Amino acid sequence: MRPGVRVGIDVGTVRIGVARSDFHGMLATPVETVPRDLGATVPADLTRIAAIVTELDAVEVIVGLPLALSGRHTASTDDAVTFAETLAATVPVPVRLVDERLSTVSAQAALRSVGRSTRTQRPVVDQVAATIILQHALDTERASGKPAGTSVDQTGRP
Repeated sequence: MRPGVRVGIDVGTVRIGVARSDFHGMLATPVETVPRDLGATVPADLTRIAAIVTELDAVEVIVGLPLALSGRHTASTDDAVTFAETLAATVPVPVRLVDERLSTVSAQAALRSVGRSTRTQRPVVDQVAATIILQHALDTERASGKPAGTSVDQTGRP
C-alpha cells in the first residue's frame, strides 16, 4: 500500500461529498459536504476541494464514477468524468475514477441503520458516500497491490 492521505469525492448535482484517508491508507473518514457550484467561471466547489487537498497534503484524489448497474454510462457518469477532468487540471496530485455503483444507496442504508431519517441524512449522505467510495478504493489497492480505478491525466483524459 502506498503511503499518503487520499481524498475521496462523491460528485452530485447539488452537493459534493468529501472524505479522507489516514496516512497509511487503512481507513476513510468523512470530511465535509461542499455545495456544487455549476456555471461559475472559477467554481467555488473546485476551489474548496483544491484547498482541502492542499490542507491535507493529499497524494491522490479518488472520484466516484457512477455507472448504471449494467455498467453503461449515464448523464451522471459524464458529469463525474467532466468534474474529474477539471479537478485533475486544478490539483497538483493524480486523480482517479473508481466505480461507485450503489455507494449512495449504501450510505443511505447505513444512516438509516443508525436512526437517521431521510430528511436528517441529506446534509451528510454525500460525505458517507464519499467515505464508502474511498474505503472501497483503499481496500482494492490493499488486496491487489495496484491503485484502484482509472487514472485521469493532467490533460483531462481518463
